[in-house]
Amino acid sequence: MNELMVFSGRANPGLAHKVCKYLRVDPGKIIVDQFPDGETRVKIEQDVRGGDVFIIQPTCGDVNNAIMELLIMIDSFKRASAARITACMPYFGYARQDRKDEGRVPITSKLVANLITRAGADRVLAMDLHAAQIQGFFDIPVDHLTASPVLDAFFRDLGYDPDEVVVVSPDEGSIKRAASHVKVIGGNLAIIDKRRYGNRVDQENLIGGPIEGKVCFIFDDLISTASSICGAARLVHKMGAKKTYLGATHGVFCGDAIKTLSETPLEQIVVTDTIPLSQEKQLPTITVLSVAPLIGEAIRRIHFNESLSRLFTEMAVWSAH
Repeated sequence: MNELMVFSGRANPGLAHKVCKYLRVDPGKIIVDQFPDGETRVKIEQDVRGGDVFIIQPTCGDVNNAIMELLIMIDSFKRASAARITACMPYFGYARQDRKDEGRVPITSKLVANLITRAGADRVLAMDLHAAQIQGFFDIPVDHLTASPVLDAFFRDLGYDPDEVVVVSPDEGSIKRAASHVKVIGGNLAIIDKRRYGNRVDQENLIGGPIEGKVCFIFDDLISTASSICGAARLVHKMGAKKTYLGATHGVFCGDAIKTLSETPLEQIVVTDTIPLSQEKQLPTITVLSVAPLIGEAIRRIHFNESLSRLFTEMAVWSAH
């Protein structure tokens, strides 16, 4: 491919600059703002003909505006004759609407995938999709990264003996994720079994353990309203956990999440910078880890047509040591 070019939308420019620093390239020159009537305005301020373009734009914050901004940027590069356009979406909005769980509802993640494809993207780079099958919603290549090596390295470096650690899955859907963390961090695996009636959780039971006197690490792909993961934290605290930590890739933190987290007995809440953390969402217990080196290395390998599978293997070995 020709020149590697990295551009950023307005959703997370801080992460884009860290990625550019890792790659030792200058951020692409582009104007993204709004017309007086609120329409998104995009103008590329450099020649991109024949270039290998990567657009870093997680669809977070104002999700709909972020998606529309990404689509317009893709169209701009397509019309400017970029050779290849990769939509780099560290956080994929609408990922939880990935199936029809009741009648007369859309599968919005499939709709968003169609829009990105039709806009002109040649491939997608995503991180910790809420459901892995979303990769199949795209008719273009999807490279799916995971932040697990970054999180595992942090939790391992806390220095706890594996014999005193219990990794907790907050629900049945996160068992596979929790088990992968156990392989690296060590410790036992516990699962919280929830009995739901509609949108209400009426009963929670713990399978596995024991929990009493142990240090609990609770992992999930994202923290949205924090009601589910904090419910898990309160349950293990009630059952005698000595300390409880939360780990997640995406810190969405919407609704009363910050209030809920601040009222829950937690040692630390660890998220990554796939979503920027505004001032009002910061707590002394929140730690933000950067995934910029991981994304930057993935971009470099895609640009030079190198193996991403090998990157996952190398990161797993690095995390384990």
